[in-house]
Amino acid sequence: MNYIAHLTAVMERIAKDDRLNPSHVSLYLALFQFWNMNRFNNPISIHREDTMRLSKIGSKNTYHKCITELSQWGFFLYCPSHNPMKGSTVKMYKFGTSSGTTTGTSSETTTEQVPVQALVPSINNTNNNKLSKQNKQGERKTNFTPPSLEEVLEFFKIQKFVLEEAEPFFLYYQANGWLVGKTKMKNWQAAAKNWILRSKKFQSEKAGKLAPHHLHAKPTNYEETL
Repeated sequence: MNYIAHLTAVMERIAKDDRLNPSHVSLYLALFQFWNMNRFNNPISIHREDTMRLSKIGSKNTYHKCITELSQWGFFLYCPSHNPMKGSTVKMYKFGTSSGTTTGTSSETTTEQVPVQALVPSINNTNNNKLSKQNKQGERKTNFTPPSLEEVLEFFKIQKFVLEEAEPFFLYYQANGWLVGKTKMKNWQAAAKNWILRSKKFQSEKAGKLAPHHLHAKPTNYEETL
């Protein structure tokens, strides 16, 4: 299982799917973390309370809607147990593999795989190469170089902030091309500090019983000045 290749392929797909909102993304990342803890074995057993807590989703209706839609849209296969004494299961699909997308074994092919497989060739097509060249030209103009996940993790560590927030920060801006609003980012460290400040504010608001879904919301106008 190639951790980076999988997440890169997933985030590219998320970026192209206008049906998704921040709750879908945070829920997928929470399930990916459970899958990671299970050493990428399928299926994984999940409990709603734990998944909602990790994904920062406060509404049961939102949780059920998002996990059902992600399953229908081919990100994974969700099998609810309808039994409070037994957890539901999720079979995660693998993205970014050399042969396309798999679900563990060749004998487990399902209809949910079809739209996923169809997306793989488009990632490396001519249009994507043109987009890559445009991005590189934009980077030369602004002298901005996107950081690696390791650099982001090290920065969050230096800031003495929870490392669990480093990966969502990296994946969010990796998916949108490191843009702040419609402008190319100039300073990712400043954006990371603002992310940390908003996260701390969210934790404070959470203690005051405010809705917890603002953590991964679209960057504020403050970020657009970075």
